[in-house]
Amino acid sequence: MSSWTTPDWVKDAVFYQIFPDTFARSERVFKPGGIQAWDALPGPHGYKGGDLLGVVEHLDYLAYLGINAIYFCPIFQSASNHRYHTHDYYQVDPMLGGNDAFRELVDEAHNRSIRIVIDGVFNHASRGFFQFNDILENGLDSAYVDWFVIKDRNRPLNPYNGTDSADRRQVWDPNYQCWWGLPPLPEFNTDNPEVREFLWDIASYWIDFGADGWRLDVPEDIGDPSFWHEFRRRVKKANPEAYIVGEIWHPAQEWLTGDRFDAVMNYVFNRAAQDFFGSDCLDTNAAPGGYALECIGAQTFAQRVDEMIAMYPWPVTQVQLNLLGSHDTPRILSVLGNDRDSLKLCWLFQMTLPGAPCVYYGDEIGMTSAPVQGHEGRAGMLWDEADWDHDLRDALKRYIALRKDYAVLRRGTFQTVHASDADNVYAFARADERETFVVLFNNARRPYELRVPVHHLQNGSERARCLLTDSLARVEDGHLVGTTVAPRSGLVLRFI
Repeated sequence: MSSWTTPDWVKDAVFYQIFPDTFARSERVFKPGGIQAWDALPGPHGYKGGDLLGVVEHLDYLAYLGINAIYFCPIFQSASNHRYHTHDYYQVDPMLGGNDAFRELVDEAHNRSIRIVIDGVFNHASRGFFQFNDILENGLDSAYVDWFVIKDRNRPLNPYNGTDSADRRQVWDPNYQCWWGLPPLPEFNTDNPEVREFLWDIASYWIDFGADGWRLDVPEDIGDPSFWHEFRRRVKKANPEAYIVGEIWHPAQEWLTGDRFDAVMNYVFNRAAQDFFGSDCLDTNAAPGGYALECIGAQTFAQRVDEMIAMYPWPVTQVQLNLLGSHDTPRILSVLGNDRDSLKLCWLFQMTLPGAPCVYYGDEIGMTSAPVQGHEGRAGMLWDEADWDHDLRDALKRYIALRKDYAVLRRGTFQTVHASDADNVYAFARADERETFVVLFNNARRPYELRVPVHHLQNGSERARCLLTDSLARVEDGHLVGTTVAPRSGLVLRFI
């Protein structure tokens, strides 16, 4: 497509990602007896019993932070705590409160001007998915035998692990195509017109219900562009302002040309921010998504940021989902070596950059990684305020408020104006027809005497006020000067 628009509301959104099982429990939702303790370590099995009415009961907390959009990990019926093993795409999991709880959540969120984006897992279903179960019961006589790719029709499906009789090792030999060879996750045969129609109907069904968009799990594993073309058409027909964001961990230019997604989860942003602001505290042993982390200087950081901003058409850049952590990564504070200043710098960068910032639940109060590989970020939310890092939360709230108060920080143009390895300082400008801002980061452990070139910004103002410290800077010989930037801190300067 030669031209297109992306959802306008996303340019003003601040997202909060929720892992439903571990965010909040409500007494209004029935739970079976085998629920784990809230503070038990997270893992691949077992339930903490979080639910959607628990989220409803904390919507005012999110609104207080300044959140106006929520991205949920999967909510549909499933026999797994993460719910990526979908049993029924038309039913919200009963343990989360069912469809009635989602109805209440959507209504209460919308009453607070909070949008709801849900997770779509369309590459694979689960062993408990009815159509797959029908094949288990009926074999080749199943009406759904072509919904999945069976490798050898002379053998049973073998959906559970076998055992090698010689040494008792587990043998993974499912007789059907499954995601990463995992028997619990049979892959859909998306070449089958019935399957395609089934998935497209789900896409529009929940948008009609009131969801404001889809986050799409492993979309690259459905490599047929025509599937996603029709997916987009159905979603946008139901709601032209619905947001479609794909989980792609690398540059994704071919996916963002107006015929598939509006945006992707911006892990390119995530890695750049960690590598620079993590400084000498960065835990380089962490490798979220398999990408190695490395400490970088201001000039390399500036180059990576400029490449990221230029990577996509401007309407896409404005709605990229800029996240620092997710359910698939260690906690951002742990990646940053538990250095609070590093996290504040990351947040300030995130809240002043083009794109939609996304905060992972609990990061705002200083939660760190649980010692469980692959599940580090899935521990139960801490609701006892005595356990909170209030200084961190107050900083995030302030940065969110700054973004919401000034449209230029959400919608203005972007330009790098300074990057110095010698000083470990980086700065960029945001501008619109009314205002010009300079955002500067002193990533060093020593003060920095402000000196940033601004002559090319073509702003007639001779002074700028820092909105974080209320200090004043002046323009002298085409440079902003006149104030000292504390170590490991930032300035947001508004020309006056």
